[in-house]
Amino acid sequence: MSATKPKHPAMNGAESLVHTLLASGVDTCFANPGTSEMHFVAALDRVPGMRCVLGLFEGVVTGAADGYARIAGKPAATLLHCGPGLANGLANLHNGRRANTMMVNCVGDQATYHRPLDAPLTADTEGLARSVSGWVRTASKAANVGADAAVAVQAAQTSPGQIATLILPSDTCWDEGGVVAAPLPIPKAAIVDGHVVRNAAAALRNGKKTLMLLGNGALRTGPLADATRIAAAHGAMLLAQGSNGRIERGAGRHKIGRIPYPVDQAVDLLKDIEQIILIGAIKPVIFFAYPNKPGTPVPANAVVHILTRPDHDQAQALAALAEELGQPKAVPVPTYQGGELGRGKITSEAFAASLVVLLPENAIVADESVTFGRSIWPITMNARAHDWLTVTGGAIGGGIPMATGCAVAAPNRRVVNLQADGSALYTIQGLWTQAREKLDVTTVIFSNRKYQILLGELANVGANPGRTALDMMDLGNPDMDFVKIANGFGVDAARADTMEQFNDLFAQSLNRKGPYVIELMT
Repeated sequence: MSATKPKHPAMNGAESLVHTLLASGVDTCFANPGTSEMHFVAALDRVPGMRCVLGLFEGVVTGAADGYARIAGKPAATLLHCGPGLANGLANLHNGRRANTMMVNCVGDQATYHRPLDAPLTADTEGLARSVSGWVRTASKAANVGADAAVAVQAAQTSPGQIATLILPSDTCWDEGGVVAAPLPIPKAAIVDGHVVRNAAAALRNGKKTLMLLGNGALRTGPLADATRIAAAHGAMLLAQGSNGRIERGAGRHKIGRIPYPVDQAVDLLKDIEQIILIGAIKPVIFFAYPNKPGTPVPANAVVHILTRPDHDQAQALAALAEELGQPKAVPVPTYQGGELGRGKITSEAFAASLVVLLPENAIVADESVTFGRSIWPITMNARAHDWLTVTGGAIGGGIPMATGCAVAAPNRRVVNLQADGSALYTIQGLWTQAREKLDVTTVIFSNRKYQILLGELANVGANPGRTALDMMDLGNPDMDFVKIANGFGVDAARADTMEQFNDLFAQSLNRKGPYVIELMT
């Protein structure tokens, strides 16, 4: 009698999901699971290869996945618990959507047959997902989960990148019949039409005062070099959008400014512009409406030309434009010149001067510094080569999670998080994840113990605040102690009251492994 071969247990939907994600190149999952996701969690034990990073709050999970994709150039998965768990992560999903971030959300949900009973966690999960996702699907049975996951990964990576949300009723995960799906091809980014290139070239030659506005992939080193030589040859102003997913800057890269946040500064900067050429960017808009202020800093009579939409291949378009213009002469890139450390009183300018000296080569800066940080940007153009990421959608609480995800994506690079104190408190739990994962993140918390930006907004809208209004901008009474808060999450920390103290602490943080927090008393 011949021996019978042992039968392998049938694959369930959750196992097919993990296998398909891995086959499609998604090997990192930021998670905050619940009961509906337990079969996914169990599958992660049985299927090796997925790095799982736990966040204590869904806003940390989604913000970390955002930062990860911006640096890794590929999506991470998230694991979220039902509609309310997804809702907790919406703010940083909003930021990720505005950054054109690649992400695959895996959201557990009530079993298909349990949903009609209207259990307490039942929600319009699809409706919540659609508000921040470019692609949404609810799995119907275990046999479809793998195929659904493959399409989700493809959708997430479709240019310029988007959030794909796959909702998984729990029975589609625990039922047998899962099938692993093969990876799907990623569509190539759109190529700009030659007629559009010729129109942009004609605009640059017409002698009008021109703004070339860059966004998305146009802010990488190569395309930025082409944009710089084109602008220099034709006397155009060159700027980036006010908030951007990632800019490669510093020594060895060409300098570029940004549209200012304050409405009056932005309007004054662009007041003489007669035409604007959008390259991976959208027409600038003021963050908020203000009484008797324009909604855009672009003059009303300025002509808007679109060279590329965000989903186009920005590098190809700028190279084609340079060729159409006769290959303008390259502009030399600045080299690192060093500088003097900031001394004495803590100011934005002194801090930026120190960062120019201390920021290590190839660092990643995750910036949520808001008001204190406005002087930091122009000065740090002279720092060593680095990447600069901002909270693109205006939903605060993105900085700490974004830095966390960057560090997971680039374990050999130092991440520096420039963090306002008020917004730090939205997702401060991210420090625990940094400690657990031993991530090399230096977090500098600008501690002025007030919502400084809102004090400015009160003036912008013409309000006349009294005691009640001012108290709502105050983060004192009692004062928060970020050193103790960081210690409570397992992160070493110290306070700096002078620039000399900051310089020493920051330099020390770069020579140690793991996370470190500096509370900078501004």
